[in-house]
Amino acid sequence: MDESLASSGAASQYALVSYIPDALGAFLNRLRAELVPGCRLLSHLTLLPPRMLSSLLPQLVEQLNERLAGSPSFQVELADVEMFPVTAVVYLAIRDGRDCVEALHRELNSALLSSNEPFQFQPHITLAQQMPPGQAAEALELARRRWREWRGERIFAVEHLTFVRNVDCEAWETISEHPLQPAAACSSAVRRSE
Repeated sequence: MDESLASSGAASQYALVSYIPDALGAFLNRLRAELVPGCRLLSHLTLLPPRMLSSLLPQLVEQLNERLAGSPSFQVELADVEMFPVTAVVYLAIRDGRDCVEALHRELNSALLSSNEPFQFQPHITLAQQMPPGQAAEALELARRRWREWRGERIFAVEHLTFVRNVDCEAWETISEHPLQPAAACSSAVRRSE
């Protein structure tokens, strides 16, 4: 972790994500740039949506390490391209692995990392957002067409999480990396205990 970041105590916007790896990630990165020209954001699954946090970075990272200790890696299968009606965000829905994402979100969205999120948490992969008025429907149709054309994998492993901080509207810097424990799927015992 960069020492200049660690010493900062100012309120900042943070998120916890898992970047989409391999060919699927590269395809989704290209699709994001096609849907919103100039978009430089990497495709990712969000575990903690952007939030303002005022605690010191070492405390935030320590809490993440504590909460993620022993958390198993898991697989996510992507479903269809959809759009949130209120925000006009175009996204890929999650078919399998949703329970694991929701369980991690509940575990992490507390104490120093907690936030009153403006929308109910719904696991997804954002493809396009903050578009000029009238372009959302066009972006939705293009995203659906490109997703139908994609012949590669629609499954990826969530094996480590990345804690990031917003630098500007199109850039996030990495604060810390958090590997998950090797596993084929999240434990059904964890899901039953909730």
